[in-house]
Amino acid sequence: MMVGAFFWGGMSDKVGRRQCLLICMSMNGFFAFLSSFVQGYGLFLTFRLVAGFGIGGAVPIVFSFFAEVLSREKRGEHLSWLCMFWMIGEIYASAMAWAIIPHYGWSFSMGSAYQFHSWRVFVVACALPCVCAVVALTFMPESPRFYLEVGKHDEAWMILKQIHDTNMRARGQPEKVFTVNRIKIPKQLDELVEMGSESGNPVSKVFFRIKAEVHGMYLNLLKCFNYPMRENMMRLAIVWLTLSFGYYGLSVWFPDVIKHLQADEYASKVKIHKNEHIEDFTFNFTLENQIHKNGTFINDRFISMKLKSVTFIDSTFHNCYFEDVTSVGSFFRNCTFIDAFFYNTDIDESKLIDGTEVVNSTFTHNKKGCQMTFDDDYSAYWVYFINFLGTLAVLPGNIVSALLMDKIGRLSMLGGSMILSGISCFFLWFGTSESMMIFMLCLYNGLSISAWNSLDVVTTESFPTVRRGTGFGFCNALCKLAAVLGNLIFGSLVGITKAIPILLASSVLVGGGLVGLRLPDTRANVLM
Repeated sequence: MMVGAFFWGGMSDKVGRRQCLLICMSMNGFFAFLSSFVQGYGLFLTFRLVAGFGIGGAVPIVFSFFAEVLSREKRGEHLSWLCMFWMIGEIYASAMAWAIIPHYGWSFSMGSAYQFHSWRVFVVACALPCVCAVVALTFMPESPRFYLEVGKHDEAWMILKQIHDTNMRARGQPEKVFTVNRIKIPKQLDELVEMGSESGNPVSKVFFRIKAEVHGMYLNLLKCFNYPMRENMMRLAIVWLTLSFGYYGLSVWFPDVIKHLQADEYASKVKIHKNEHIEDFTFNFTLENQIHKNGTFINDRFISMKLKSVTFIDSTFHNCYFEDVTSVGSFFRNCTFIDAFFYNTDIDESKLIDGTEVVNSTFTHNKKGCQMTFDDDYSAYWVYFINFLGTLAVLPGNIVSALLMDKIGRLSMLGGSMILSGISCFFLWFGTSESMMIFMLCLYNGLSISAWNSLDVVTTESFPTVRRGTGFGFCNALCKLAAVLGNLIFGSLVGITKAIPILLASSVLVGGGLVGLRLPDTRANVLM
């Protein structure tokens, strides 16, 4: 997504908003759909990377595309309503995950080679809105401002006339005629580029075109750092980095901390059995959350059972029979199996660890694939449910930011939202329970959403049409870079310390908010 944001944002300034957006969304939808059917992890990862490259360009293009057909008076409000659809998409994704993935009955398999689990249905469901967007985009016109920039004034005039006529019909004034008093002088095409593109064979022309477009994107990006845009570009970059680092870092940290709290509570209830001697006994029931130390099992049968978070330590199994055994989070540490027989189990070398010895034992028809279900890992329900609640919590902030964007100003909303978000992080000190952490997640998301909406509007309005996609794409690429760093840093601190994530998130959010207040107010600006 980081690479896609920069590449497609720059390309949209060269070949058009609509065309690039169609390619981006088609690429994402096609490869996201294919990824649900592939079986190998490497191929799955490749398809997701290509899909991410496509969808990465959607954000910078769609804001530029939409802003270029809006009037100045309502531009901030309508761009904020556009931001709300990010929230709607998140609600859709989290609701689909919560509703689809836990239903393992939806899966099917064709032998052991092909398996289609419920999470793959979820991947297909997430690709459907993208397909709908591609269909809708085929009926959308190109940005008239872009057409004016590249000298296609006739096409721009037709689109503006279509917009005018549609608006007049909606107002009940269809008799009003569209007139143009002044039009921007078309840009003159570089003759040397035209000569070069017409000469040579088709392959050389394609390479020449690609080279020219990439070079043009590079020059366009350099102009974003030239005077008088240099200071604003640096400030925008800082705000994008800080807001993304804090938001995405905490978004990973919150659910993992809740899962960690659940794991601690679960571990506190563990039952420990020492020095057992069990002989000629049949285990046909579930063992859960237990530790067995220095046990001896002779002529025992483990049949049609499940081991859930069970650990055997320094135990001996002599002449034992294991059939249809499923283990989740269970291990045999430094154990010894003598004359044991395993049939249709998932016990393999990954479960036999820390010096476990297997002597004269047989493994046949071992189970393949993941055997875990949501009955085994109830915390997985919480991941989707918490994500759903956190996403739903941004609804009030979205509505408030849309209604007040053109009234109180972009900068006040941007700086105030980031500073309040940073301050709210300090209340995480009191998050000692699941319910408290969920409440803090909702509060943080609700406060930070106004900053996102304001930043999208300010970034869109800060660049001229000829560099809007490039500038927004570069800032959005920084956003994804900060998200990667936030995921890595905050994720590594789960269960270790609360102080560093809280102080880090608070400092970057407050610092970014103060920098955001120094950005120029673009509320009254006419798009260049």
